[in-house]
Amino acid sequence: MALLFAATSVAAQQVHITLIDQISGEPMSFAHVLVEGFGSESGIKQGHVADFDGKVSFDLRSPAKITATFVGYKNMVDTIAPGETRTLEMAPSVYQFDEVVITAQFRPETVDKSIYNIKVLGSQQIESRAAVNLNEMLSGEINIRSTHDNALGSSISMQGLGGEHIKFLVDGVPVIGRQNGNIDLQQLNLQNIDHIEVIKGPMSVVYGSNALAGVINIITKDPDKQKVAVNSEAYFESVGQYNFSLGGSYAWKKNSFSLYGDRNFFDGYDPVDTTRFQQWKPKLQYDFNGSYLYRSKKTKLKLGGSYFFEEIRDKGNGLEVFNWDKAFDKYFFTKRWEIRGEINQQVLNRAMVNVLTAYSYYGRVKNTYIKDLTNLEMILVPEDSKQDTTRFDNLMLRADFNNYVNSEKFKYQLGVDLNHESAFGKRIENNTQQIGDYAAFLNLIVQPLPQLSIQPGLRVIYNTNYKAPLVYSLNTKWNINELLALRFSLAKGFRAPSLKELYLDFVDINHDIRGNPDLKAETSFNLNLAINYSSQSAATYNWGIEAGLFYNHIKDKIALVNVEGNDLLYTYINVDQYYTQGFDLLFNNSVYPSLKVILGAGLTGLKQYIEDANLNQDFVYTMDFSAQVNYLWRKPDLNFTLFYKYNGSYPQLTVGSNSNSVIIEYAAYNTLDVNVSRWFWKRRINVQFGGKNLFDVTNIISSGGGSGGGAHTGGGGAVPINWGRTYFIKLQFNFNK
Repeated sequence: MALLFAATSVAAQQVHITLIDQISGEPMSFAHVLVEGFGSESGIKQGHVADFDGKVSFDLRSPAKITATFVGYKNMVDTIAPGETRTLEMAPSVYQFDEVVITAQFRPETVDKSIYNIKVLGSQQIESRAAVNLNEMLSGEINIRSTHDNALGSSISMQGLGGEHIKFLVDGVPVIGRQNGNIDLQQLNLQNIDHIEVIKGPMSVVYGSNALAGVINIITKDPDKQKVAVNSEAYFESVGQYNFSLGGSYAWKKNSFSLYGDRNFFDGYDPVDTTRFQQWKPKLQYDFNGSYLYRSKKTKLKLGGSYFFEEIRDKGNGLEVFNWDKAFDKYFFTKRWEIRGEINQQVLNRAMVNVLTAYSYYGRVKNTYIKDLTNLEMILVPEDSKQDTTRFDNLMLRADFNNYVNSEKFKYQLGVDLNHESAFGKRIENNTQQIGDYAAFLNLIVQPLPQLSIQPGLRVIYNTNYKAPLVYSLNTKWNINELLALRFSLAKGFRAPSLKELYLDFVDINHDIRGNPDLKAETSFNLNLAINYSSQSAATYNWGIEAGLFYNHIKDKIALVNVEGNDLLYTYINVDQYYTQGFDLLFNNSVYPSLKVILGAGLTGLKQYIEDANLNQDFVYTMDFSAQVNYLWRKPDLNFTLFYKYNGSYPQLTVGSNSNSVIIEYAAYNTLDVNVSRWFWKRRINVQFGGKNLFDVTNIISSGGGSGGGAHTGGGGAVPINWGRTYFIKLQFNFNK
């Protein structure tokens, strides 16, 4: 007993650690170090920050585990004893191959080991781009095209397929509230985001409807990374955008909590600022989310909720009938909220049970007022056609059981995916409609050889409105050698028309779109091939190539068509056959630690066949190029970033009023963003400033199609792309303990 007492009362001895970069030998200034005790001191944790020279000193009574972390580096884990003086090396993560992804995985997996070709946009990339919302972040990616509608917001197409074929998720929960099939990506803000996972290619077996072109999953930050964390951000842009966010998290033993909120305000913009009407509408957004996380060795339980509010003001000009002193003002209010629960439980040593359930609400209200421009009084217009309220609810349950049988040579995943959506509103046929999509799916992974993985998959669907086919997929990954990997997939897809496409009538000054309850469901067949090669030619130089080919064929694709005899009236029809094909290519270069260059090119071809028109159109193509340059000026610790993209002339395939295939050609344009940033006060404060859209692109010309733009361009021959050249400053404050 005396010996035990003496051992436990040993005086603390000081430990000295120096953290250096494994390749360059430079000190890891301001790296974070977590010290965790063993045995009787297992509950003791200490957090430290290295000084400018990468040095950390602290007192220690017994051996302890240390974990050093730094953005862009692999976590360094080691054991240290009292009184030791050590120099430890941290390895950089050049291509983020060690990024852990969760989308469509049996279990969390690193990017290079996933059977899917996943693109990860990490928090460091989001910060370097100074992206405010998901639209800004994705618009610079190859084979992704961003479009804007002044009433419906921003959307994207991927591999030539529109937003209605892309599944948007936040932590695995589908985002609802599509307008004309598209989610407004300007409503998906990027505060409190850990990373974004993008899978290009069909994912219908795993995620069902809307996943023909791929899946984009926004992953929020888990609150247990630090004991205490406080983060705030202010963003100001010269066009009149003012954003502010504040949040924090707290971890206690196995429990952690987080709460984040942001307010985004845009003052509106018009190229010719002479009237009340503005092409880019004033906008106010509030966004809140909170979560509780319990994590143990075998269990992860996460409960959370989010709330989003947006107000858009569409101010009209004075009207002659009112002697120019009164105008019609329209207000659009959007509310989106969600409550969710998720549990991941390890069972039977090799097996995992994952359950995710959520209730999502989306509501959109349009109010039209007569505004007196002399005394600013507002009176609600007493006409039903001038007012509108639409609401959508979605209840989902997703559960799967996955297991390793006889080591990792054979794995399986068995799951259910249940979704029920309801729509309410006076512009909905019969004022209310609902649709259910209930599915069971099975995925197998077989490894006949250590370097070869084969994953067949099957999804059985019961849809309350449509007879669904059996959906299948086959994914393979072949590690030709440790530097070269080949991935191949083929899949059948299914998409039932949405409630909006079936039943919603959407009418405003620029739109008169009528639902069509006679629509058929879409089916598709898809092929994807991707090859990844990485090489380290020297200690400080890495390079890699990523190349991909894709082919998509959709039968009965849902498209908008102008109703003959009315230039403003549109409805939905089925196009007999629709095809896209093309490639993308990325070339990565990294001269460590100062320079990183990524060059990209993509080609997308589109084709459609309409039986009644007896026209078999040839493929029409568009091409894009991109360049991303990151340069670190080491001595003053300045980070310079440049993002360039050339968007080639883009052919959009539509259907004319005579059921003929129509091509609307959108002109090519270039975008360029440049910024510089620097950290201060032990990496607690970051200052970033720069310019966006430096080529001053606003509207681009559209040609063909007869009327010059279709249902979503607002008429005329010009399509809004951006609000022109702007300059911004962004301030971040991070405190971690």
